[in-house]
Amino acid sequence: MKHPVYTANYLRSGVLPDKGRTIYWVEEFFQWMFCIGPKYADHNYFLTKEKELEELLSELLDTSGMDIITIDAFILYLKDKVFLLHQKLEDDLKAIFEFDPAARSRGEVLVSYPGFFAITVYRIAHEFWLNRIPILPRMLSEYVHGKTGIDIHPGAQIGERFFIDHGTGIVIGETAIIGNDVKMYQGVTLGALSVSKAEASVQRHPTIGDNVTIYANATILGGSTVIGEGSVIGGNVWITHSIPPNSMVYHKSEVTIKTKELFPEPLNFVI
Repeated sequence: MKHPVYTANYLRSGVLPDKGRTIYWVEEFFQWMFCIGPKYADHNYFLTKEKELEELLSELLDTSGMDIITIDAFILYLKDKVFLLHQKLEDDLKAIFEFDPAARSRGEVLVSYPGFFAITVYRIAHEFWLNRIPILPRMLSEYVHGKTGIDIHPGAQIGERFFIDHGTGIVIGETAIIGNDVKMYQGVTLGALSVSKAEASVQRHPTIGDNVTIYANATILGGSTVIGEGSVIGGNVWITHSIPPNSMVYHKSEVTIKTKELFPEPLNFVI
């Protein structure tokens, strides 16, 4: 279902959610959800921070144009959902730790991996999106985009144990569907073949099956494009048609090596 466009309330009030306070909320929510830092050894601090975050979220939802009954209902929903959200993110974290040989510890992934941070905020923003919260889902996703270079639309549907390695330049469009145990490397685009507004309510982005690996700079386009489960998509490929399950797709390039002595010295110049 296409996310509705909310205009009346915030145009009437002339107020929009504060960007700085939105960033503060998501960063603190991330810390709170994983109890990062020595302060969280004190359970009273945990409860105090929870209350602060609820009050700030209520303020942000109010300035996005929502009424108080809907705000209270959503905060209760998120409070009930946070345990399941945390469990899903723990599985994402475990997948990254297990598949990345450079990862030395769970804590390292938690506090220093941009891919995990992007996945975390996506999963939070996706809950906002599913509940038709105006404005804030895109504010959250664009904050992560600017911070990590990873652009995941909050409307995308992403399964469990999602693994992003490096991540810079990844683009995942609004109607993309990604299965479980998918691995994705930097520069991957899951995009649309058409950008017509008339097709805004249909699936414009590809579907990725379970256990698919997509290597760096692969581009996969189109709402009718399905990558079958168990497939491996090599780097730099361009795909606009469906791929059967358990396929390997790769780009064959020719690399020529010649001795430097066959060429004159390059020009030296300064810009």
